[in-house]
Amino acid sequence: MQNLKYLILFFLVFTACKEETLVNAESIIDKTIEVSGGEKFLQVEIEFDFRDKHYKATRDHGIYQYEREFKDSTQVIRDVLNNDGFKRYIDGKVVAVADSMAVKYAASVNSVHYFALLPYGLNDPAVNKKYLGEVSIKEKNYHKVQVTFNEEGGGEDHDDVFVYWVNTETFTVDYLAYSFKEYTGDLGLRFREAYNSRTVNGLRFVDYNNFKTEDKSLQLFDLDKVFENDKLKLLSKIELKNISVK
Repeated sequence: MQNLKYLILFFLVFTACKEETLVNAESIIDKTIEVSGGEKFLQVEIEFDFRDKHYKATRDHGIYQYEREFKDSTQVIRDVLNNDGFKRYIDGKVVAVADSMAVKYAASVNSVHYFALLPYGLNDPAVNKKYLGEVSIKEKNYHKVQVTFNEEGGGEDHDDVFVYWVNTETFTVDYLAYSFKEYTGDLGLRFREAYNSRTVNGLRFVDYNNFKTEDKSLQLFDLDKVFENDKLKLLSKIELKNISVK
């Protein structure tokens, strides 16, 4: 009987700790979405330029449409991803796209919009969050949160794993990292440092320094330490230009 009491007590403590961790991760992400625009993300039209392409995101309480438009030689190509799927337009007319290529185009469109609209999207049903504790980067404290995705609803890259570093005072996402499968089949790692924070009509946007590592032995969850020791290589800059919000 005594052993049973201890077993029940252990189970209750374990369950409480697990629930507390879940609440922490959820509440942290809730707060960072709030300080970045909150409910304004629910019904909004956003346009921006990234590199040589123009992007447009339209959201209305669960109904969404992500667009990408660019000129290829003499043609104007417009890719559209929404609740109904993916379509490609060339010079204003829908064209047939092989399923294998449609998946790749859709993933490419979604990826740019995903990063541009962060932290919105981190409360989607397919998202799983785990609190990893509090850490320090460059003498500032951060909540470290892991994000994974369910296969159903998680998109083409549902196996990717993300880590977000949320400032404990401002609740902004100042750093993020993720693992992904490269075309060679190897596991790739990226670490991003946010900069140029600005608010456009109530929504917060940032640009990123995009870092990589060529050390295959490194783990995703250790990239904050590697970054602080200046052991990552700057790969590119992720800059959004001509942002408009309606």
